[in-house]
Amino acid sequence: MELKKYLSHFLSNRKKNLSEKDYFLTTEISKITGCEVQNINLYREAFSLKTSSRNKQIKNYERLEFLGDSVLGAIISCHLFATYPEANEGYLTQMKSKIVNRKNLNKLGTELNLTQFLQNESPTTLSENIAGNLLESLIGALYLDVDYETCKKVVLERLLTPSEINKLENKIVSYKGLLLEWSQKKKVNIRYETCEETQANKNLVFRSYVWLDNEKISNATETSKKKAEEKAAQRAFYILNKKQSIIEISKDTA
Repeated sequence: MELKKYLSHFLSNRKKNLSEKDYFLTTEISKITGCEVQNINLYREAFSLKTSSRNKQIKNYERLEFLGDSVLGAIISCHLFATYPEANEGYLTQMKSKIVNRKNLNKLGTELNLTQFLQNESPTTLSENIAGNLLESLIGALYLDVDYETCKKVVLERLLTPSEINKLENKIVSYKGLLLEWSQKKKVNIRYETCEETQANKNLVFRSYVWLDNEKISNATETSKKKAEEKAAQRAFYILNKKQSIIEISKDTA
């Protein structure tokens, strides 16, 4: 009882010493992780954007993002290794890629509304990957604030639960990669022809064509070469899958 009273008194005093902004950050992070925040400075850093200031001492989320990426990779790799004891290296690699790919992390970071914790008073234009980046920096901060085992428990019980991971098992992450795998299996040549194109409104886009041997089978435009090729690959996939069941071939090689 005395210990409980001491802890309650200690936490109460600590909250009194926090600014309103820090108290909000501490409370909300605890709701997400289920852990008491020990070092508020870690979470301030985790949600601080890089600025144009010449002061190199000002920290931002990037270092914690780097750490969180590695910690998350280790947690997911160990989980998959234990969950799929009969799976080969190729299947495990594909599953890990589906879980920790940028699109999925962005989705999770957006669902957690992590941008609400940004510390910058006047944030610049946010990148399209900021939600996923912040999720990784949060994991990095949590790892340093508690320990690996607690961080692992939070990731697998609150952030990337086994049920959510199972949903990704049959999800296609990259149509371009899927077409490459299929073409190698079938011993046919898939290639991409991508060029810049100016639209009527004078916006510059990229148009990508997908060729199967000497046949042009699809094309698409997007704001970047990478996006254009992925969209064109998706269209090619749907065209080819109607004829040859690419998904079934892909499953056989997993």
